[in-house]
Amino acid sequence: MIPIVSKLPQVGTTIFTVMSALANEVGAVNLSQGFPDYDTSPELIKLVTQAMKKGHNQYAPMAGYMPLREQISRKTEKLYGVNYDPDTEITITAGGTQAIFTAIATVIRPNDEVIIFEPAFDCYAPAIKVAGGIVKSLELEPPDYRINWDMVKRLTNSRTKMIILNSPHNPTATILQQKDIDELSAIVKNQDILILSDEVYEHLIYDGQSHLSMARYPELKQRSFIVASFGKPFHATGWKVGYCMAPADLMNEFRKVHQFLVFCVNAPMQVAIAEYLKNEETYLGLREFFQQKRDYFREGLKSSRFEILPCAGSYFQSVRYGRITDENDTDLAIRLTKEIGVASIPVSAFYNQGTDYHVLRFCFAKRQETLDKAVDRLIKV
Repeated sequence: MIPIVSKLPQVGTTIFTVMSALANEVGAVNLSQGFPDYDTSPELIKLVTQAMKKGHNQYAPMAGYMPLREQISRKTEKLYGVNYDPDTEITITAGGTQAIFTAIATVIRPNDEVIIFEPAFDCYAPAIKVAGGIVKSLELEPPDYRINWDMVKRLTNSRTKMIILNSPHNPTATILQQKDIDELSAIVKNQDILILSDEVYEHLIYDGQSHLSMARYPELKQRSFIVASFGKPFHATGWKVGYCMAPADLMNEFRKVHQFLVFCVNAPMQVAIAEYLKNEETYLGLREFFQQKRDYFREGLKSSRFEILPCAGSYFQSVRYGRITDENDTDLAIRLTKEIGVASIPVSAFYNQGTDYHVLRFCFAKRQETLDKAVDRLIKV
């Protein structure tokens, strides 16, 4: 066999695949991987069918179906009061993950340093390493998982090319506050540091709080790739349709890489989503929909021995289990899946060094009967 030196020697099958497979194997309630167990909107399905029947079955434009880019531009202006040119500053991608990989591949060169905050979504570090970059991670601790910006300043140097942010955050369900924005702005001011802002849960923020998108702040907007997704909010993760917004000079380079990764994204879904977005309630109503699920799940867990951590956004709820056992989180997640029939994600999987604070993550984007079944089992632990 021809020897191959792996670019990702420590990387195996993701924990999401492992836990979902185990849940399927033993017939457990799957609150591990972040996808809903209920259907997407019948109206959206109808719109996809109509798009197919009308002939939208060939390649879409490389940058994306223009009416969809225009709807994204209108949505962004409505929510954040800022304009992105649909022609030069918005690109439709094959989900948020492809947008993240493309942004990193576009700008990161060998030995460039990228700051990430752990626990971090698992695609960030591998993409940086494949590009030849160096991951500089800062670990955040429960229960608040706040960023220590003094430590960020210490990590920043002349080789720092990018800072990756995720708000609302997966897996911790925290969100950026104005203090974070002020600290970030001060650090990058007059520096050649780019920002990759993962905002796929932008519409899932609770208790009357606001999403502080990088788009809101001119100093940050001019240096930011902003990534978002339709799969999460529209309960259609299998469609893999997302997008990236960035200033024209950054987007021009982004598209050079994008066209050789996927070239374009499936056409009928783009056509359908463009039409669907004309009704603003399709995204404005998501906050209430998911907050009800969050509150229902949290209320059910109150009678358990788990410590319920704060959840300000996303559709994930983390818990600490120190009052139950001193097992490591991966062993406990596997045992709970097999013995009580509820699958979760061990949060140590989101740390490069596997740091274990005895925290599990549950996805509450599920039907009420699914949540009931899970809670009935978890309160017996």
